[in-house]
Amino acid sequence: MSIESVLKFGAGNVTLNPSPINPDWIIEGNPVARNRLLSESTDGNASTLIWDCTAGRFMWHYGVDETVYVIEGSVIIKDQTGVSRRVSAGETIFFPAGSKAEWTVEKYIRKVAFCLSPMPRYMRIARSGAKFIKRLVRGGGDRRNSATAMFQAN
Repeated sequence: MSIESVLKFGAGNVTLNPSPINPDWIIEGNPVARNRLLSESTDGNASTLIWDCTAGRFMWHYGVDETVYVIEGSVIIKDQTGVSRRVSAGETIFFPAGSKAEWTVEKYIRKVAFCLSPMPRYMRIARSGAKFIKRLVRGGGDRRNSATAMFQAN
């Protein structure tokens, strides 16, 4: 009996599925978007997708934190303050949850998107509290100081 690996391997040339842009977000043209989910964390809070789009101009509203790495093509991004910048293959950009940006795709863009659902504030506070308690239980101080003290004692 073989055991299935927990690692997921994939090819860069995956078949993408239709992923229409919300018609209310389209400003100009007829952009055609497609995507494919590549991976998802076990808790469902993080995912990785490949996405592409043809020419057009549209607003994009971000419900999660998204880090984008452009694989092919380019796009002009205009942020909420009106500042525009071209992002091309090999470059990255971060969009925090709750932000929006105007995308102008002149020809074509293909990107990989790393998405993360932000942890609610009360959960961040609870996590910080748990880390603080762990440090107290371990005898105080951070691990670097503990390691330094161990080397000095020997």
